[in-house]
Amino acid sequence: MSTVIFATLGAVTVLVLVLGLLWGWIFWLLLLLAPLWAVALYDGLQAEHSLRRNYPLLGRGRWIMELLRPYLRQYIIESEIDGAPINRMFRSIVYQRAKGDIDANPYGTKVDVYHDGYEWLGHSLLATNVEEVGHDPRILVGGEECTRKYSASILNISAMSYGALSAPAIRALNRGAGEGGFYHNTGEGGLSPYHLENGGDLVWQIGTGYFGCRRENGRFDAALFTEKSGMPSVKMIELKLSQGAKPGHGGILPGAKNTPEIAAIRLVPAGQDVISPSTHPEFSTPAGLLEFIQQLRELSGGKPVGFKLCIGRRREFIGICMAMRATGIKPDFITVDGGEGGTGAAPLEYSNSVGMPLREGLAFVDDCLTGFDLRNQIKIIAAGKIITSFQIAKNLALGADICNSARGMMLALGCVQSLCCHTNRCPTGVATQDPALTRGLVVEDKYKRVARFHRETVHALTDLMSSAGMKHTSDFSRKNIFRRVNQHEILRYDQIFPTVEPGAFTTPPYPDPYGELIKISSPDHF
Repeated sequence: MSTVIFATLGAVTVLVLVLGLLWGWIFWLLLLLAPLWAVALYDGLQAEHSLRRNYPLLGRGRWIMELLRPYLRQYIIESEIDGAPINRMFRSIVYQRAKGDIDANPYGTKVDVYHDGYEWLGHSLLATNVEEVGHDPRILVGGEECTRKYSASILNISAMSYGALSAPAIRALNRGAGEGGFYHNTGEGGLSPYHLENGGDLVWQIGTGYFGCRRENGRFDAALFTEKSGMPSVKMIELKLSQGAKPGHGGILPGAKNTPEIAAIRLVPAGQDVISPSTHPEFSTPAGLLEFIQQLRELSGGKPVGFKLCIGRRREFIGICMAMRATGIKPDFITVDGGEGGTGAAPLEYSNSVGMPLREGLAFVDDCLTGFDLRNQIKIIAAGKIITSFQIAKNLALGADICNSARGMMLALGCVQSLCCHTNRCPTGVATQDPALTRGLVVEDKYKRVARFHRETVHALTDLMSSAGMKHTSDFSRKNIFRRVNQHEILRYDQIFPTVEPGAFTTPPYPDPYGELIKISSPDHF
């Protein structure tokens, strides 16, 4: 086939050349064909791609179609409820609420309410007045050893680092958080000037790389931590053990995004890929984890300190609970990340097949804390693909006190889900360090959208609560959510995720299915 194409192009070129001698304008056509001839010649001689070698020039159509395919699907082919990772229905509700547009749904639901897995909230005939619920439910975070407790909103910005996100994106998120009265998790990339300039409340996340509070050898620097954790904007500290998108893998900042400025913030060499270790070098046991948390709490002057993880081996978390009882040291909060959590860069196998999904992980953590009689002293924060108020409601019903959203907040900033976060070519300026692209994100406009999305989503949650006859988020329980498990059966969450009695894990016999897990767990090793 390539011989035929070469011969055809050659014949056409000769013909054009002959005709050009008779009619001069034909040379313009020759100029147009010459580059195509050069490309076809290159394709036919190269050895890397068989398709292009056998079908010079024409074979490139495959790559063109692959390039256009995601955009054709998203904007032309896919339905309102079929898109992934976030379908168009959910993207639209974020855009509408962020812009202040009408978010009413005309002509009924687009969802098949009879398909397996459909879920809903059970409302009450004794609905409360929405004014009784209040417009801004808040949760006080801080245990007995915490001297500087923090009143948190029910919905906040989940962990996203400067470096993964652009400077304008961080500034808009933080200013939106300040405007709306909710917190902004820094991600493990350290405290940047853009996190601090607008004074919004911060949760400083510290990962295995200890960015911003590390020594040259990568170990924890207590003096740097003390200095930065004392900043007024820093309200809580979160120690990241793992994240849902790539649990056990460690964070990745591509070298293309690791500018000298970012390197200075993280205290690492510039221009290189920055890969965080998979585990913390400062501790290796459940008891060691809690001792490190106690150290962070003391160094920060008594601010709330907790840890974030995606549940993997269940016995390891049970060991942490055992260590809490053995040492008497407790975190002020635990952030549970689901295996469906998002990130700008993660191997496919980790995104798809590693880590417990949020619902199962959340119910498990709530059960363990309850079973070890620790639940009333520790707040649970849920993170993992939370967009709507009903998704918040489901997590509250499973045991969460607070919810974090990353992708919802990115969409409020203007993210169009182009799925190129890892390439440094984000077209909306959200997930890139390219100045030509970040200039498109205008902080003065976007911070208002972030604040408005938060306000409207929390208001939608209070509407749901009033319909269910509730007055506070603590009124949610597993009895409030129903799921169609198959075409013949509907179950409540408390039937799918049975609750445990407080203190049930402290003395045998232990309830099923936890008995064997408790027997093989230890506070002295993971």
